[in-house]
Amino acid sequence: MLTLYSYWRSSTSYRVRVALNLKGLSYRTVPVDLVAGAQRAPNYVTKNPSKAVPTLVLEDGTVLTQSLAILDYLEHTAPDPALLPSDPLQRAKVLAAAQIITSDIHPVNNFKVMSRLKSHHGFTGDAAAAWMRHWISEGLEAYQALLPDAPTYSFANTPQLCDLCLVAQLYNAHRWGVDLTPFARLRDVEKQALKLPAFDAARPENQQDAA
Repeated sequence: MLTLYSYWRSSTSYRVRVALNLKGLSYRTVPVDLVAGAQRAPNYVTKNPSKAVPTLVLEDGTVLTQSLAILDYLEHTAPDPALLPSDPLQRAKVLAAAQIITSDIHPVNNFKVMSRLKSHHGFTGDAAAAWMRHWISEGLEAYQALLPDAPTYSFANTPQLCDLCLVAQLYNAHRWGVDLTPFARLRDVEKQALKLPAFDAARPENQQDAA
């Protein structure tokens, strides 16, 4: 069985949980308490030198890190249902939308960055929340601008890789109090996605380590 090292509130772990669920893959979850610093424990760092989650351990003991690399592996080894279009242009559009979340929003809003801002740059709780809201809003604006009007999800009537990234990021948007009024299209995608068992089971509040 696959083993997923995860933190309940981690949006990167959330993406991978959804993919595993959609593809019907059995896995067990090992919680990594980021707040308590479990990601820095020597036995974990040997698995994931980035001191982050998620980490996926395959049945033969091979260790994979970085959520997009894990998702790419799953797409190749468990291709049904496909999370990326076969058409090169559509694939590029889905990846561009996904990367707005993974490359533009997440790197400046992740746990390590926020911890550093608070401990070394005097960020208060209010300042941290304002920082999060700014970058999330800016990224969601760019994401929404890429989307066609018609499909149920971002680009299709079935969830694709970018939708996994989007729904996980919208969890953070709700958590930090982002005004989502301008993002009706994205809220519709989220509403539809969370009706699916694969997304619902992956919600942070449904994880065994949820506070």
